[in-house]
Amino acid sequence: MRFINLGTKEEACHYVANELLKQMISDHQSVLGLATGGTMKDVYARLVELIQMNQLDLSEIKTFNLDEYIGIDSDHPESYNTYMHQVLFDHFSSWNEEHIHLPNGSVEQLDVEAERYEALIDEQGPIDVQILGIGENGHIGFNEPGTSFNSLTSVVNLTESTIEANSRYFDDVNEVPKQAISMGIKSILKAKRIILLAYGPKKKEAVQQLLSGEITTQLPASVLYNHPSVEVILDADAYPNQ
Repeated sequence: MRFINLGTKEEACHYVANELLKQMISDHQSVLGLATGGTMKDVYARLVELIQMNQLDLSEIKTFNLDEYIGIDSDHPESYNTYMHQVLFDHFSSWNEEHIHLPNGSVEQLDVEAERYEALIDEQGPIDVQILGIGENGHIGFNEPGTSFNSLTSVVNLTESTIEANSRYFDDVNEVPKQAISMGIKSILKAKRIILLAYGPKKKEAVQQLLSGEITTQLPASVLYNHPSVEVILDADAYPNQ
């Protein structure tokens, strides 16, 4: 695992966008693992600019998102499906909707949906580049502390700290979904390459714990030490004083 402090949030986000672009240019049938949330918005804004500059044909690119809320429809303003279309997919007509994959959190048989999604990753993968954020409690995807390192895509309960962190996107904390369908830790580790992005002082403590090198289910991101190709991209505010 490599830790790279790029100084500023802008530089960190641009690095991740650049790496996604290079992957798409090197293989027009790339499979990308995508993440959502506030951490990724500047990544996608930069990626949109880069795709436009290079006039890429995206029709054969496949994408898999880490997770989706349970209990809200895919067209809900705060669903991750809506998020991804607003920040990336709706900017280009060449995206093939059949190649854009997110879990469906509004179906009745959620466990069946989780199994379907995992099977689809295996069928169309492996993911070439998986991008990740890190929660303040060290979660990746919605794999909260205590999650088994052998977990696959499943229904997960969100912790109070995660619900509170996500409440800024909703009018009322009571509106924040309490569950999600999330790729499991083992699912994430199937990717060929993983880039974890963290910036800002709120992520500093989680990064500090990650830098310790201890691998524990209480810090889900620590499992990334078991993967052969991981970069942790930081700004100065998230990089602990050594």
